[in-house]
Amino acid sequence: MSTVVTDKDHRRIQRFALALPTRVEVRVDSKFTWNEVTRLEDVSAFGAGFELTRPVKRGRLINVSLPMPRQLRCYDFLEPQYRIWSLVRRCIPKGDDPAAQRYAVGVAFIGKTPPVSFNENPAKLYDLAERVDSGLWELVDAPENPDESDLPAYLRKHTRFAIPESLLLEILDENGEVAASEVSVTENISLGGASVFTSFNAETGSFIRVTSERHNLTIIAIVRGKHNGPDGIVRLHLEFIDNLFPLAGIE
Repeated sequence: MSTVVTDKDHRRIQRFALALPTRVEVRVDSKFTWNEVTRLEDVSAFGAGFELTRPVKRGRLINVSLPMPRQLRCYDFLEPQYRIWSLVRRCIPKGDDPAAQRYAVGVAFIGKTPPVSFNENPAKLYDLAERVDSGLWELVDAPENPDESDLPAYLRKHTRFAIPESLLLEILDENGEVAASEVSVTENISLGGASVFTSFNAETGSFIRVTSERHNLTIIAIVRGKHNGPDGIVRLHLEFIDNLFPLAGIE
């Protein structure tokens, strides 16, 4: 049975180079959200591309708000702003200057509301299943250990390297002030996170400012978990939320 693609369908699938002002909201966890205003590079009814100053992990859900042309919308045709939940499909660093780093982000539109599991855990990762009748994408849980051998390096799950990297760790209180600090080393580290030895009694969800003197870089991280190793030393599992750690020459 053949599939007929109408002119209207073709217009909705086609990507348009529209530099529309766009607000992106990223919910890190139940307590912390950051947002950024940017401009589209291209858009269709089912996805968009734009740049951000912070990286966003592939598989994350984010909320995008923009004055979308009505012919590309799947709902809210009369609203001035089109708010749509979107799945991050790529996030590629652009340029070589860490002080002015930007990231090219591509997203797939999934609908007006996020799944219930996202409200329970905003850090949860998803993958695409298929497009539904509206043309928007359905989600499935991201696999724990996906086969990524056919993906380019920037789309793969960040590989952890068992290397000791000296870091200054500073726990931030509710006002963003430093509550405690110590110099530590990593047990392992990747572009997007690290396991670090610590004497801190930091709880899951705490924010830590991580500074690498060697790379002249400071990153805000969130504690995703912790455990006691066989040596009795606590490890904190950190996710970097406003930058990637430079691992050029290691990956």
